[in-house]
Amino acid sequence: MPRADGVAPIVAAAMVHDVADERALVIQNDPTDPVGRLGGWLADAGLAPHVVREAPDPAALDGYAALVVLGGAASAHESSLRPVRALLARAAARELPTLGICLGAQLLALALGGRVERNPEGPEYGARLVAKRSAAATDPLFRAVPITPDVLQWHVDAVTELPPGAVQLAAGPVCDVQAFRVGRLAWGLQFHIETTPEMVRGWARTDSDALADYDIEEILARADAAHADIAQTWEPFAVAFADVARHPDPVGSPQPPGLR
Repeated sequence: MPRADGVAPIVAAAMVHDVADERALVIQNDPTDPVGRLGGWLADAGLAPHVVREAPDPAALDGYAALVVLGGAASAHESSLRPVRALLARAAARELPTLGICLGAQLLALALGGRVERNPEGPEYGARLVAKRSAAATDPLFRAVPITPDVLQWHVDAVTELPPGAVQLAAGPVCDVQAFRVGRLAWGLQFHIETTPEMVRGWARTDSDALADYDIEEILARADAAHADIAQTWEPFAVAFADVARHPDPVGSPQPPGLR
């Protein structure tokens, strides 16, 4: 759940890439959190992002190979986001490959029976490390991710209880649930992978009051330095997601740790 106030008006824009032969529906919940670098990574992997600012009727999912829900300043509980939660529930029910990022992950958790609250340990801002959990070793997206990957954090709320049957894939010292998988083909990331340094600087300007007790220049300098490592780790992750979207049938259900 990042930064700026309010949800964008109804505007739709398509991103087209010649290599792609499948499309992902991308819900942009906030004008300050576009698809960013993730859009190019997916397109290069053959999954063209179609970005919209308002969730369509769930029946519209029939025209897409995947669903991606981005971040935003709003609370996951807001009534204005009810259509997004309904879309996520429909996508999970029909096993459409789905990726929720920050607010998108919180919406995914809520839509499927989890809990989202203020993070008990407080906000997270800037470049951080998270740690993979044991279940990530067999996950089709996370198995190739380093043990402690670089990520970009910018949130106040957090998933405090996973949906029934969900498997936690990554954790952090300030916010426990950093990544999870629910059902066969839905993943949630509390952190950001799509950002650019310019996006983060915009968030810092918008959230200057909330950051009054933080060293903003240090946060920005560390974020600038981390973006190359973030891309090195998470571009292959995006490619793996595109592969799952294009070829979902071989993907098995997640297994809780200790079960084989």
